[in-house]
Order: sequence, then structure tokens, then C-alpha cells
Amino acid sequence: MVSRIRSALAVTAVLAITASCGSDGEVSTNDIASDPCPMPSAIEGRPVVVATTVAPITSIVANVATGTPTVITGVVPEGTNSHTFEPPPSAAATLEDADVVFINGLVLEEPTKELALANQRAGSIICELGTAILPESDYIFDFSFPEEGGKPNPHLWTNPPMAISYAELARDVLIAADPANADTYASNFDSFRAKVDALSDAVRTASETLEPGQRQLLTYHDAYAYFAEEYGWSVIGAIQPSSFDEPTPRDVADLIDQVREAEVPAVFGSEVFPSDVLEQIGNETGVRYVDVLRDDDLLGEPGDAEHSWLGLMRFNYVTMVEALGGDASALTMIDVSDVGPDTAVYPQ
Repeated sequence: MVSRIRSALAVTAVLAITASCGSDGEVSTNDIASDPCPMPSAIEGRPVVVATTVAPITSIVANVATGTPTVITGVVPEGTNSHTFEPPPSAAATLEDADVVFINGLVLEEPTKELALANQRAGSIICELGTAILPESDYIFDFSFPEEGGKPNPHLWTNPPMAISYAELARDVLIAADPANADTYASNFDSFRAKVDALSDAVRTASETLEPGQRQLLTYHDAYAYFAEEYGWSVIGAIQPSSFDEPTPRDVADLIDQVREAEVPAVFGSEVFPSDVLEQIGNETGVRYVDVLRDDDLLGEPGDAEHSWLGLMRFNYVTMVEALGGDASALTMIDVSDVGPDTAVYPQ
């Protein structure tokens, strides 16, 4: 693993403010639940009803639940800033009907969590996947998520081993809620884990086609910190003012100097967070600006073959490796199909 970069390059590259990463500036790790994922009681006589937040979590849970009667409905529309998304009143009914609400936690989707808590009925549970699987000692505080703000980087699902942990916990929750289908949940998890292991192996192979000094990410939204530590990459900066306005001209000039110093061949924008600044930096430094990375917006439309966590992650990794001059063929050859049919509802 690569230690987090805290050099002058990184410090001056940071324009992100903590308030952009939650419902307000006062939410912190002190608000993280002491029991982030209690096990539910068994549901009898009807299917288990599940609500989820962001699309990658919906997809992971759907892979574990495929072939069972479990009903899964997402709440956060794809391509939406999940940090600040305010669920409409209509989402209250989805959350109230759910036996299990899977959220990321780690102070990612606080307005949705608050609505879930306000509409939680007796016997239902809220499972904060990220909070449950990540020890506090492994929290990453960095560019968009400074330690003084008290909010750890919540983007665990972009790191395949952590996505496996999400799926494993979802399996355990669903088996507790629906023991009659325990074998199916367990078998689905095993199949999903095998697919993610293959993806992870391909990431390592593709990463090794880049020299360590080439594996540098300057992004708009800081969504790859745990991925970077796992696969030997460095996140050298992230640009995200709390107001979502563009940085000042002085800030832009500093960033241009830093990109030249780092000698990176590409800087990465986000489809959800378009940035004129990164495009300007690319133009002035002769560095390629790649603006198609996706944090929680799956490829295509629901029902499409690559509309899945697996498809999304392969797309991002291929994009990063190729833009930085590496060979992504190990990634392009793997199977990213779901374990089985995905019947979850994804709001658009």
C-alpha cells in the first residue's frame, strides 16, 4: 500500500471544504452509530423489502439477492451528488416500507439517513455498510475530507476488497431476515466474490503496467483514496470547493504549477461534477483532461448489461490506466456481468 500523500503539493492542491460532504458542517464521526448494522429478525409470510441509497450499493445488494423474492428499491437517483442529496417526501414511503435500509454510512448520505430514521418502523433496521466494515483506525482523512472536519472519506465501494465486505454483510443481513433463502444468498455471495476477485486481480495486473510514479490521480471529487492504498496508487489532489463554485484564478495558477511539477499525463474530472478548472488546467499544461469518471452513476440504463457495480468499476479503472499510459487489457477481458438478473429499482 502507498501511504497518503501529505506533501506541500498535496496540501496546496486541496480546495475542498468539509461542509460539501454532508448535510451540514457539524456532522462528524461523533454521529456515527455505535451499532451500525444490527441483525434483523426473520420476516415470515412475505418477501423481505429492502431500500438502498446510492446505485453501487443497490447493485451489490441486488447481486446477493438475485433469484430470491427480495424487493429492492433505491432512493438516491443515479448521477446525483449523494453528499448533499435531499430526498423528496415521496422517499419517506419507500423507507417506511423497508424491513432493511442499506446505506453507506460514514457520514455520506445524512439527509437520507435522517429521513430513514424519522420513518423507521418497529422491527426494521438501518445497516450502515461502510461504518460497519471499516475500523476507525483505518479511516482516511484527506483532501476532500480533512481530519479537522471529522468526516472520513466514505468512498469504500471503489475499492474491490471493501465491496466484497459490503456484499458479505448484506448476505448476513438478508439471511437473518429471510432464512428460507439462506442457501441462495450464500451462493450468490460466493459467485459475486469470485467476480470481484477476478476484477481485483486484473486491477493489479493493469496497475503494474504503470511505473509507481505514473499511478498518480488528480481528481475533482476525492473518491479513490481506499482504492489507491490497496493497489499502490497516489491521490495527489482533489478540487472541490464547498460551494461547488470554481476556484479563484490564484488557485488555478497554483494547480497548473503543481500539475507541471508532478508530470502527470492526465487529470480526472467527474461526470457528476463537471469542472471548467480541470479543463483549463489540462489545456494550459498540455495534460489530457478526462471527465468521465463516475462515483455512483452506473453505466447505461437499468437493464443494460454493464449497468452494475462491476461494470462501473471496470470502466473507471480502464479509464484511469489507459489515460495514464498503461495497458488495461487485463481489465477489458474480464466478465463484469451480474450474478443473475437485477430486478432492483434504480431511480433516474
